[in-house]
Amino acid sequence: MTIAKLIELANGSGGTLYLMALLLLIALTVIIGSSRLLLNMQQGGVQLMQMLRTEPDLRSAAAQAELNRLADLPHARVIRAMDPEPLDASRETAAGHLEEALMHEVPLLDRSLWMLDTVITLAPLLGLFGTIIGMFGAFSVLDDVQNGASQVTGGIAEALIATACGLFIAMIGLVFFNWLNTRVRVIVHQLETIKVMLLNRRETPPTASGSVRQFNRA
Repeated sequence: MTIAKLIELANGSGGTLYLMALLLLIALTVIIGSSRLLLNMQQGGVQLMQMLRTEPDLRSAAAQAELNRLADLPHARVIRAMDPEPLDASRETAAGHLEEALMHEVPLLDRSLWMLDTVITLAPLLGLFGTIIGMFGAFSVLDDVQNGASQVTGGIAEALIATACGLFIAMIGLVFFNWLNTRVRVIVHQLETIKVMLLNRRETPPTASGSVRQFNRA
């Protein structure tokens, strides 16, 4: 199929094929950009979780170097939320501050996916709209008694290309949308795991009642 034929089909669809080409470009941009970003986040999250297993003291030089290297990741920002926390703070207070940090980070993980979701919904509708416009042109040749039937058949076939393109874009977008949502869920699980790891490694100060019981036993 030549470029001239493609341009003819695009013009016959009322220009909707041009819009679908733009939607495909937007979808590919979001897919490539979000895939690289989320995969880097997931890999960095694995490294920080491994660091917490091997370096429970966040004040050590190795832990600080790893946090500085991965400072752009949400995992590192959640860990850094514990920096201003006093050592004698209760577990409930620390958990509240970590939960607050999580609530700031989680909405940023899928901030671009709404565009891909819009493309998935809009592309088939736009393709159907282009097909309807193309059929108007196909049925306009019915006045030609001799060649009208063949021209209508060919016109309908060309008009259906718009619907096929819209469905193709939607299928590609849906596959990657689900895959990217899975990556987001994995990263959220990593953040929750880091929260629990930080709380479990935090020393809980003895309560006053506990001190009294120890004194009485002595």
